[in-house]
Amino acid sequence: RPAPAIIDRELVTEPVQTGTLAIDTLFPIGRGQRELIVGDRATGKTTIAVDAILAQKFNDMICVYVAIGQKTSSVQRVIETIRTRGNPDRCIIVVARPAEAPGLCWIAPFAAMSMAEYFRDRGQHALLVIDDLSKHAATHREVSLLTGRPPGREAYPGDIFYVHARLLERAAKLSAAKGGGSLTALPVAETEAGNLSAYIPTNLISITDGQIVLNRTLFDQGQKPAVDVGVSVSRVGGAAQSPILRSSVGTLRLDYAQFIELEAFTRFGGLPDTHVRQQLARGACIRAILRQGPHAPLDLLQEVALVTASQNGLLDGVAAKNIRTIQSGLGDYLRSNASEISTAIESSGVLSAEQKERFVECLRQYVEPRASAAS
Repeated sequence: RPAPAIIDRELVTEPVQTGTLAIDTLFPIGRGQRELIVGDRATGKTTIAVDAILAQKFNDMICVYVAIGQKTSSVQRVIETIRTRGNPDRCIIVVARPAEAPGLCWIAPFAAMSMAEYFRDRGQHALLVIDDLSKHAATHREVSLLTGRPPGREAYPGDIFYVHARLLERAAKLSAAKGGGSLTALPVAETEAGNLSAYIPTNLISITDGQIVLNRTLFDQGQKPAVDVGVSVSRVGGAAQSPILRSSVGTLRLDYAQFIELEAFTRFGGLPDTHVRQQLARGACIRAILRQGPHAPLDLLQEVALVTASQNGLLDGVAAKNIRTIQSGLGDYLRSNASEISTAIESSGVLSAEQKERFVECLRQYVEPRASAAS
């Protein structure tokens, strides 16, 4: 059957909280969006996708994870993570092992998509992770060559673009007349040596509504998740971001991009002036709060608090290694000492001017003594 027609779709305006601060603040994803996760092998692509599943533990999204040709040990780790840290009762896992017949590996993402569509068409919300389409493309090439189809670029048959486009176009936010359900797709693709211009990554980038690009150099430097802010993009962006998070982010992305350029420039020597030193301190703070451990998604309150503290300069004098310690108890502190504001952030997502001032002051009271103790 065909994908939902354009007239049956609604604008993508509701956020999908992935629990990964670098994504929710810089490249927000909306319900009904298709956001590609792309990067070299072993750079944390599956970790980001699984964290997005874990972040749906207490909301109304049903998650479908499909593993195509993944190692059994890797799939087992994903299953155990979802069982121990997520909500396995609201998650479907589809597995096509490498030893399966090519036809079964080929049809696996379509089977998973049909399961996600079942919930979308009933007015519910689904999140589909396809891990990964590079292996699916290789399976499609295998089947096509076995059946005598002529090879094209990189020996892939010419219809591989059509196959993936027809699969991913089913992700949509339906209109109220069609039930108002949504299907959000997070396809994964693998690159070699960071080459985004390869055939399959190029195809998928043109099909999807943005891409989260993971950088091998950043990963090796310990910046995890290794999101490359210069190449990553979300074509829905702030339109689907939580209002309170959007107002808190402000110039975060611009500040971080400027910091990366300034840091590279100052490596060549010379003492920067006071203004540049302040920019470097703020950028180092942003980089520290964007660093996050695996399978520990943040909730909306924690994300808003960290971004607000950073943008108001509360963390500028704190060493990067101590920010993780300050971050650990922040959510519990705010729920205990600013319960009204915390409830407003988690429910309506809107704060009055007075509440914003009290929120910043509460953050200051939490951060300052801990920053001085840590230093």
